[in-house]
Amino acid sequence: MRVELYRTPSGRSPVEDYLKGLPIQEGAEIDAVIESIEQHGLDAPLVSMRQIRGKLWELRISRNRIFYVLLKGNRMVLLHAYKKRGQKAPIREIETALRRMSEVME
Repeated sequence: MRVELYRTPSGRSPVEDYLKGLPIQEGAEIDAVIESIEQHGLDAPLVSMRQIRGKLWELRISRNRIFYVLLKGNRMVLLHAYKKRGQKAPIREIETALRRMSEVME
């Protein structure tokens, strides 16, 4: 599976920015999960996910959450990332991911 990062019209990647701001150990854990997905797909070990709404899904890696969408051609686009602080995903985070998903799917 090919894993891609969402890019804004200006070329910035919010997910990449988020990952760069994490402590080294957390970043390494997320990198390992992404690499596992690239090699083995969604059946890969270490992968925990859940459907959020429609085609929007969430990767769960310890307290980090990464929203993604699957596209044709075996592509996964990582849309938005945040650190979980409560029981449910905040509406603001979901809305950001949904907005980016609609851009990617156009």
